[in-house]
Amino acid sequence: MKTVINFFLIALVSSLTFAQSSKLKKDREAIKSMCGCYEVTFNFAETFQHSKDSLYKASPNKVSKGLEWAQLVTDEKDEIVIQHILQVGNPAEPMIVKHWRQDWLFENTELYQFNHDNQWTYTKLPRKEVKGQWTQKVYQVDDSPRYEGTATWVHVDGKSYWENTTDAPLPRREYTQRSDYNVTQRTNRHEITDYGWVHDQDNAKIVRADGQDDRILANEKGYNTYVKVDDSRCQAAQDWWKEHQEKWAIVRQKWDEVFNRDTDLSLKEKVEFKVLYKHLFDDSLNTYEEISTTIDKFVE
Repeated sequence: MKTVINFFLIALVSSLTFAQSSKLKKDREAIKSMCGCYEVTFNFAETFQHSKDSLYKASPNKVSKGLEWAQLVTDEKDEIVIQHILQVGNPAEPMIVKHWRQDWLFENTELYQFNHDNQWTYTKLPRKEVKGQWTQKVYQVDDSPRYEGTATWVHVDGKSYWENTTDAPLPRREYTQRSDYNVTQRTNRHEITDYGWVHDQDNAKIVRADGQDDRILANEKGYNTYVKVDDSRCQAAQDWWKEHQEKWAIVRQKWDEVFNRDTDLSLKEKVEFKVLYKHLFDDSLNTYEEISTTIDKFVE
């Protein structure tokens, strides 16, 4: 009888281990399938207004398009890093824009959660709370933090998706036009489709002040489609990355050193009348010493 029970337990453990390994493989395949060349359409529309101000004006609908190259930077069992690079304008002489970056970490316990006004709170989660989950860490164009959240990739009924709600700074399309709110609470859904993938968003525009309850100013819908096309169409973006990847590896290294301090983070908006990305996009800034000194000036 004891032999039968032991055999059953061994078989059960083996089955669970295989299932976990298979699930992890599906997760990784879903994340990595977001790499490549895409025709991207960004769609945003304000849906509900909650302001009591009769003169309140909603943000206009925003639709923009372009080619986007999603470059696989790191491919490890528990970490996948994807750098997005926009390619816009005349196809013969396109303009290249270093865009957002997304890092995926398996069963990660450390988060920098956005508070408000360029402040992020360092948070340590219990390991049991993130079991089987992936953290998505999203970074600005200068590789400074944007937002982070942890959730489980779901594979069911032929669908693969990941969904999380977290706080973030205002997107560029908003903070250059609006100052009446200071937090975007984002519900992000990344779903793999037969044509590529979708970044589906349900966002709340929040007014946040210390010692006061959050106030929702308005809601917003975002629906960004990534339609896969031949990689050759993003050749200019690929070439740009090959030329500049060493510099941005240094930038990531410096930011990792800042994050590894495991403490709350506050960043200055401008130094010498310029935001950080304008400093880092300067082609004359290349060495670790130059990049480190520049970023340190923004870290309070």
